[in-house]
Amino acid sequence: MTTGTVRGGIIAAGEGSRLRADGFTVPKPLVPVAGLPLIGAVLRNFVAAGITSITVIVNESERECVEWVRARFPALDVDFVVKTTASSLESFREVTGRGPAGPMLVSTVDAWCAPEDFVRFAEQAAARPEDATVLAVTPFVSDEKPLWVTLDADRRVEALGEAGGGLVTAGVYRVSDRARRPPRAPALGRLREYLGWLQRSGELLYGEIIETVVDVDRREDVASAEALAGKRLRRA
Repeated sequence: MTTGTVRGGIIAAGEGSRLRADGFTVPKPLVPVAGLPLIGAVLRNFVAAGITSITVIVNESERECVEWVRARFPALDVDFVVKTTASSLESFREVTGRGPAGPMLVSTVDAWCAPEDFVRFAEQAAARPEDATVLAVTPFVSDEKPLWVTLDADRRVEALGEAGGGLVTAGVYRVSDRARRPPRAPALGRLREYLGWLQRSGELLYGEIIETVVDVDRREDVASAEALAGKRLRRA
């Protein structure tokens, strides 16, 4: 299956409390990195990967994000879910439970990476079996509480949550149809717990590496992402 026939999903319902504490007054999806809000950067990445049908969840205090996207990406088929959720896992399930059957490419709104890196991940993930779930992983650790990942020689996930593999999850996933709508998923609190359950329940899990993904939660993360954006522009 090509990347262009896969539906996209963006999880953007977090409160962004640390960014607000650092002085940002706009909703987290609208926090700018090098002049482009986070949600715009993720949508740019999806477009670069040929994905134009996307489900986006924002919380009820972020309705201006809907207006911003509608005004700046009018050609995209965007299905908005406006709902304040209790956890990242609830947001994940809201997004992945919608749309037609098949794999889905999902990104958190705060996973900042260059478009070419996102496209490379999408292509590598699409080359894996269609019934596999593929995690973007990175050696660039910017999260305060990273989820560590160990891969084998074929980049299949051997362990989650155990330091030593040198890689962490990067907030981008190609989710199999089965993992989108599991028939017997337990009651869990966080997305990382769900990923661990998928592994334990026999889901085919792979990891594909994106060298640099910044998890934008704090002012210093914005600065890191802007530095990377500047390097990319200078190379171009």
